[in-house]
Amino acid sequence: MFIFTPKCLVLIYYTFFVPQSLCSTLKKSTNLHHNHIHGSSSSSLTYLWPLPSHFTSGDQTLSINPSLSLSLVSDNGVSVILTTAFDRYKGMIFKHGGNGGGVGFGLVRKLRESLVKVSSYEYDINQLKIIVHSDNEELQLGVDESYTLKVSKSKEHYIVGEATIEANTVYGALHGLETFSQLCFFDYTTKTVQIYKAPWSIQDEPRFSYRGLMLDTSRHYLPIDVIKQIIESMSYAKFNVLHWHIIDEESFPLEIPAYSNLWKGSYTKWERYTLEDAYEIVNFAKMRGINVMAEMDVPGHAESWGTGYPDLWPSPSCREPLDVSKTFTFDVISGILTDLRKIFPFELFHLGGDEVNTSCWSHTSHVKEWLQNHNMTAKDAYEYFVLKAQDIAISKNWTPVNWEETFIAFPAKLHPKTIVHNWYDSGVCAKAVAKGFRCIFSNQGFWYLDHLDVSWDEVYTAEPLEGIYNASEQKLVIGGEVCMWGETADTSNVQQTIWPRAAAAAERLWSRRDSTSAKNITLTALPRLQHFRCLLNRRGVPAAPVTNFYARSAPVGPGSCYDQ
Repeated sequence: MFIFTPKCLVLIYYTFFVPQSLCSTLKKSTNLHHNHIHGSSSSSLTYLWPLPSHFTSGDQTLSINPSLSLSLVSDNGVSVILTTAFDRYKGMIFKHGGNGGGVGFGLVRKLRESLVKVSSYEYDINQLKIIVHSDNEELQLGVDESYTLKVSKSKEHYIVGEATIEANTVYGALHGLETFSQLCFFDYTTKTVQIYKAPWSIQDEPRFSYRGLMLDTSRHYLPIDVIKQIIESMSYAKFNVLHWHIIDEESFPLEIPAYSNLWKGSYTKWERYTLEDAYEIVNFAKMRGINVMAEMDVPGHAESWGTGYPDLWPSPSCREPLDVSKTFTFDVISGILTDLRKIFPFELFHLGGDEVNTSCWSHTSHVKEWLQNHNMTAKDAYEYFVLKAQDIAISKNWTPVNWEETFIAFPAKLHPKTIVHNWYDSGVCAKAVAKGFRCIFSNQGFWYLDHLDVSWDEVYTAEPLEGIYNASEQKLVIGGEVCMWGETADTSNVQQTIWPRAAAAAERLWSRRDSTSAKNITLTALPRLQHFRCLLNRRGVPAAPVTNFYARSAPVGPGSCYDQ
């Protein structure tokens, strides 16, 4: 039996629970660095991902109060987006000790507070100040995502420090919060959260306005919680568009009230998304500064539509492309777009248009007759279908995005607002912008994540502006996206297939081109990407080892997270 006297409790407390920094050294700036993680050879690196546009740092170490408070200065008063984000990041930053750790740590903290009155000024940073200059929280392509972040020791005679994020929009401030969180490290010796290499002064903005990740939920159904986990992880790498490839020829899991039989094309009645689910995904993403672009791929990749409405098939033996000869086909397309417009506020909508084999149109009697009556070839009908779908989308105030085949087949006929999505051939963006179209880069040789033999450095060195030298044409490349096609990925392995290689593209899309050059990337980028992969792991994201050639495989042997 143990009897704890007050003196004994104090002794136990000081021995095990009070960091020495709080007893004697917390008020002193130190030169501690996290070389125990990375090794002294990499101590000069800045462990931020993606790399900010401009930044300076120093040689101080600052401690952060686990009771860190938020001071929000905004024309919009209290911003739910920012207040919830602050709470979210605070939970990540103070995962150990401080404000986390469950009941046990709660008891420890109460003991600490009862035995030692630790004044807030003993920490260097007690408050995070966020200044936002606009009350407009609409999230669209091209929204201002820039921010500044300053973390410094206060002026002489003051012990407290300052941490300030300033941005024109809440979405820039969200990126500032992510960067701030990456500056914070838990010191296991002092059991405090510290910022090394202070003072920090960061001015940051994205290189491209469109930084996307495509998720395919037709080839394998992904539960809502898994999609949310992916969206959450996207925000860590400063992606800002989830391209949701919801339906394809294999399954139609989405509810469409106007044509309720469409989701009979789902694999099972338990693998579906309601409109409420879709609305929840869109709002979850917006809270993290991420737009959701839906895709309805037509006229090919649509066999599943006919499960609920067989009349959409040209014939039982010709199940795609969709029947171009019937008004009903375009009525269904219009109905889908009308319902989805109520859910997806993003101005871009993907209409697919890729890999269309029109041969069975020419061999289906009523379609063949329709082609003859309209003096069309099957190729003409493909053009007719794509343009008609574009007109329907534009009438609902959407900007159409189409895969590159439409541009290759009839560039002069595409609507001028069309955004060409490159996936197959190299040099397509250069050709598209030369004709005045905007372009998204997703070259399959580099940015298709289901291509498991593509290594991180190949992803990293792919350049969306390759072969484009005219400044006005370069501006027409709005960005790029990595594509997570789902044939061989489901809930069990999708995250480790996405990460960390998607992060390599994320830095290419965010950071300045000259700061992410292909030279010496094993020295300048690899250690930072390994660090980011470990950060993802700490945050619960099952990102695969960086240098494992087959991206989602297990490690080959024992070792540190930072060396895998």
